[in-house]
Amino acid sequence: MDINVQFIAKSSNSKTGSIPVTNSDRHSCPDSCKLKDNGCYASAGYYTRLNWDKVTCGDRGGNWDSLCKSIASLKPGTLWRHNVSGDLPHNNQLIDDRKLYKLIAANRGKNGFTYTHHSMESKRNRLAIESSNHNGFTINLSADNPGDADKLMALNIAPVCSIVPITSTNNFITKAGNKVIICPATIKDNITCKTCKMCSYPERKTIIGFPAHGATKAKIRFES
Repeated sequence: MDINVQFIAKSSNSKTGSIPVTNSDRHSCPDSCKLKDNGCYASAGYYTRLNWDKVTCGDRGGNWDSLCKSIASLKPGTLWRHNVSGDLPHNNQLIDDRKLYKLIAANRGKNGFTYTHHSMESKRNRLAIESSNHNGFTINLSADNPGDADKLMALNIAPVCSIVPITSTNNFITKAGNKVIICPATIKDNITCKTCKMCSYPERKTIIGFPAHGATKAKIRFES
């Protein structure tokens, strides 16, 4: 799949902090994401949705090779977040491992991280995710609830994050005994991705909980 990707050298997002970030067009989002057209925060805010629309239609951003060149040019050790909007490129719901491996190579020596809602029922997808995490580009598996997060943790191929209820402010333990830490940037004004960095740790054994957020957060149906 050919997708358009926007590279922003210094984010103005109050949650990420002033780190490089990217946005991938809407076609990158897999059908397995339950938030697709159903409460996704990237489609909620006016400016977020407007920017994503422009990336999707090609008015902003560039191709995958352009993205990889931008990442390769970052200073060693740079923390950056892939896909504030969007997901990993795919072909018929299978992660495009060729594109992913190009990005892994470009990220060598940097500290890139992202999240994916791609289905892990596919062995090919699992292998691509596991390889990425073993080779320095951290991909968090995104769960729709703590129960799903337990299942993803059991795969032992990647760190995991999960949607949690809007009112969640305290850490807790899942039914399978996994610890969930509420994303510090969502509950403390003085913490950002730039200062926290937990989502960039590929060996992390705790689940990061993200309270449903965005203008359409009420549409998100939480399931335990």
